[in-house]
Amino acid sequence: MKFVKFNSASRAGFVFAAAALAASATFAGGTHGGGHDESPIGEAGVAANVTRTIEVDAADSMRFTPSNVSVKKGETIRFVIKNSGKVPHEFSLGTEKELKEHYEVMKKNPGMEHEEANKISLKPGKQGEVIWRFTKPGVVNFACLHVGHYEAGMKGQVKVAAK
Repeated sequence: MKFVKFNSASRAGFVFAAAALAASATFAGGTHGGGHDESPIGEAGVAANVTRTIEVDAADSMRFTPSNVSVKKGETIRFVIKNSGKVPHEFSLGTEKELKEHYEVMKKNPGMEHEEANKISLKPGKQGEVIWRFTKPGVVNFACLHVGHYEAGMKGQVKVAAK
């Protein structure tokens, strides 16, 4: 029988690969009694299915305009967000709990930028969009999670009507 001796770099690489594999298996699991959990806020929208466009201004007054939006269940909305300020802002859709949790991460990593289906980071003077399909009635929150902005009131709500 032949034994192979690993150096510390090889061992570290192996441990990292094993941890990454375990983590990916955990997150991919979902609930397999019928698929993955559906998000309480909806799902990424498809541009071809956009039912209307809502323009949102992100300003250095730490406010979104409009800060309250009404949509219907099943609608796919294109949010066109413009940062009219001189500091970076972001637009992030989520439940209040998700936004608060992510805000804590942002406090520890203040330079973090996003370009995900439900959020976008915008440098001063820039514009971007989030296309989102609202699949459940209720309230979906949005906020700027840059440090200090959330506490200053840079948040809003999308009220999703049953139909």
